[in-house]
Amino acid sequence: MNIVQHYRSGRLSQYLLWLACVAGVVGLLSARFLVALAPVVGVLAVLANPHLRRDLPRYWHNGAAMRAAAIVVFLLLSSLYTSEWPVWRHELFRSLTWLGVPLAFTAAVPLARGQRLAVGALFVLGTAAVGLATLGQYLLHPEAANAAIKIGQNMQAVTRIFHIPFGLMLAQAFFWGLLLRRHPLAGVWLRRALLAAAVAAAAVLHVLAYRTGLLVLYAGLLAYAGWLLTRRHLALGLGLVLVLGAAPWLAYRALPSVRERVGATVWDVQQFQLRHDINDYSLARRLAAAETAAYVISENWLVGVGPADTHAAMLRQYAWHDYGLRLKNRVEVHNQYLEAMMGGGLIGLALWLAVLLWPLTRAWARRNAAICIFILTQATVAMVVDMLSLQIGLNLFVFGYGFLVVAGEEASKRTVAQAEATPAPAPHYLAASQESR
Repeated sequence: MNIVQHYRSGRLSQYLLWLACVAGVVGLLSARFLVALAPVVGVLAVLANPHLRRDLPRYWHNGAAMRAAAIVVFLLLSSLYTSEWPVWRHELFRSLTWLGVPLAFTAAVPLARGQRLAVGALFVLGTAAVGLATLGQYLLHPEAANAAIKIGQNMQAVTRIFHIPFGLMLAQAFFWGLLLRRHPLAGVWLRRALLAAAVAAAAVLHVLAYRTGLLVLYAGLLAYAGWLLTRRHLALGLGLVLVLGAAPWLAYRALPSVRERVGATVWDVQQFQLRHDINDYSLARRLAAAETAAYVISENWLVGVGPADTHAAMLRQYAWHDYGLRLKNRVEVHNQYLEAMMGGGLIGLALWLAVLLWPLTRAWARRNAAICIFILTQATVAMVVDMLSLQIGLNLFVFGYGFLVVAGEEASKRTVAQAEATPAPAPHYLAASQESR
């Protein structure tokens, strides 16, 4: 089949969308330039759709895509009161991914079930592989790594992924690995590999003592235990609760890295409470940043200071009260909810919550365990880091949002349309009368 036939059949568009997804996953794990190219390939997939004129309106009718576009619209409107024009232009360029990725998952030919399984398996297996390689690096010099953990430092992944998004990726790989094992197209060996990857991801999180990743992991498991209890699976639910209580204690007793992390965390917080010098303490600096952001929000509570002006506003507030921090240690607020409210006020926070939580108001999304896990993990990590301010964090969120939420809404609409187009069977009494004739 030549390229013209592939185009007319829609396979070219589908293959390009698949290539964009694979490039996005590989880019998140290692090659950053592929992350930038993935949305471009996704747009090419849209242009390669032979029924583009018919399918393009799906983008405008997709609620998830429109809520993502509202983020960009608000950034454009903030130009009316922004003062940091170079930062604003940079943020506008970064925000294009909010448009390109949802467009690809609405107007391109949808992925087949096997292709979606392949993308999910690549993320799970790839994340576990990078995690195991990082664990191997830790085991080569555990004393030096534990000494770094003791003073609040974290190991980056061997592919130079920052520890916070990498911890989130490991937690998501654990949950999605277990979910994908139940996929009807997953063979025996793939199911075994996915189970091994999930176990490896959980082990890496514990040994390397990634605080953020462990928070996300245990929040997800606790939510699942609560779900089991609400469904009256008392034995499974209570058993999981007991395991969740015992696992941290066992990790603390067995792993030096966990003991060092716990001790460093407690000491870190105490430095802030006692108003000691906090220049060398990560959590203490974050608490100072949260207080600083609260002052900024109190003076700009409706529309914020502008998404591009949050850094400048933080520095101005630090000038009034610096907590004894040197300039290089005056960090940004590590909380996506506070970041959204500081940049956009109540309006900006409402937009972010709509993007994050609105899918849970729809039955089709609540029935999709992968979407629920995505929302739960992202909502949890947003409490301790402003993920969208990190380029890899933004790409990780928008790719997952497009792949799961935007594409999920499109799939639900296709299912409803097919059901409406299928003629209903005749009532049994009509069928009986026809047979008697």
